[in-house]
Amino acid sequence: MDAIECIKTRRSVRSYLEKQIPKTTIEDIIDCGRLAPSARNTQPWEFVIVTDRDRLVELADATDHGKFIAESSACVAVFCENGKYYLEDGSAATTNIVNAAHAHGVQSCWVAGDKKAYAEKVNKILNAPKNMKLVSLIALGYSESKAMVGKRNLAEVMHWENYNLR
Repeated sequence: MDAIECIKTRRSVRSYLEKQIPKTTIEDIIDCGRLAPSARNTQPWEFVIVTDRDRLVELADATDHGKFIAESSACVAVFCENGKYYLEDGSAATTNIVNAAHAHGVQSCWVAGDKKAYAEKVNKILNAPKNMKLVSLIALGYSESKAMVGKRNLAEVMHWENYNLR
């Protein structure tokens, strides 16, 4: 799958089969995350991969809108060192991860982490150092569901020269 097709066809999926993702596939997905751009090339990220079912349930229970994490094959917690651009850098890494997963035929769903009431609880569950900020949780798994939720048309969102011109 080429990059353009990957970006244009990836969608969030919240329903997963009981099927393990090969470790080498997860490692390649995370490798793509670590290659994301970052401000001043600081690369402030760390990735915690959870595959233990009890721990997945614990993470799911901690969230407000991520209960489906309990049924996923894996969950990636994206942490970044607290700094000026941690959210942008962590979001870039998260985007690379969900796109790499899709390219591998693995479905995903990005669950917010930054500034969420449960972020501190997730940090404790995963034993993250205090200087690390939770940017996202990413559920990964195989699914029969191929969610193709409609997206707004390009003409609706694109402006030339200023906001009022289309």
